[in-house]
Amino acid sequence: MHKEWTADDVLELARGYQAACILMAGAELDLFSVLADGPLGAADVVNKLGTDLRATTMLLDALTALVFTEKRNGQYVLPSTTSQLLTKDSSASVLSMVQHQANCLRRWAHLASVVQTGHPSERQPSIRGETGDEATFIEAMDVVSAPVASRLIEELGPPTFKHLLDVGGAIGTWTIAFLQACPDATATLFDLPHVIPMAEHCIFEARMSGRVKLVAGDFLDDPLPPGADLAWVSAIVHQNSREQNRHLFCAVAEALSNDGQILIRDVLMDGSRTSPVAGALFAINMLAATESGGTFTFDELQEDLEAAGFAEITILRRDEGMNSIIRAVRQRRE
Repeated sequence: MHKEWTADDVLELARGYQAACILMAGAELDLFSVLADGPLGAADVVNKLGTDLRATTMLLDALTALVFTEKRNGQYVLPSTTSQLLTKDSSASVLSMVQHQANCLRRWAHLASVVQTGHPSERQPSIRGETGDEATFIEAMDVVSAPVASRLIEELGPPTFKHLLDVGGAIGTWTIAFLQACPDATATLFDLPHVIPMAEHCIFEARMSGRVKLVAGDFLDDPLPPGADLAWVSAIVHQNSREQNRHLFCAVAEALSNDGQILIRDVLMDGSRTSPVAGALFAINMLAATESGGTFTFDELQEDLEAAGFAEITILRRDEGMNSIIRAVRQRRE
């Protein structure tokens, strides 16, 4: 694809970080939730957040210029649409994903050094600290998965599994959606120890505690719980090297029953690795954030699945982003 770039095009792209940084600063400070209580002057906001008055006033004015807030008689007002999207208690909130993107931006800012050294950026915790950032990441994954999970499972056809193994299942977004689609099934959700309490809460809220077993562990170090006939590996393989993925696929195969299936949801690149565009950009995200992660082609994933003992490997769904799905069947073992 050819594009006739102009100087204005290049400079507009180069300045693109500015509006994003203003939005992310408001999100990291949870400023929008503060304004949700009603019109406030800058000094009132400072009293609630413990921030600097001059800097807070400038940020509020910039957010108003970007139409995230309004300014009336020296007070700042939060429009209803902003409140729905950027306050922590809203059911439609994307606040955690914006906060997560702020963490990504800190890593992307050092991309030239990453390319020079081949090593990811050093992690810089946000003002919420490492624990807060970990929780934000888990919540952000729900933000992107919850709106599509039920629809995507329905698109794949009626599930026929008896027991699901959700590898790296986070707070249970996909576990819940699969069990809603298959009322007689049960599931095991496997994730890191600090994630399990968050998953337990969400599973309880969904009234599925009796159908879901929660198991803590690291899929790169610990064996996966056995007995499932369907394994769901969602947005995991891009974090790993191919060697790590082969190790993971072997662990999944070991945990599955004979003729059990694995479904992999992730980015799927074409042979040139330049399409889809979102996948090429996401590869850079993994370059900045991980030692060996990236995005993969179908041929690569097929080869790694075959090496782990899977067959009948097919693409069930192609997507421009994270929602491509590959299916494979564990070969029968005596």
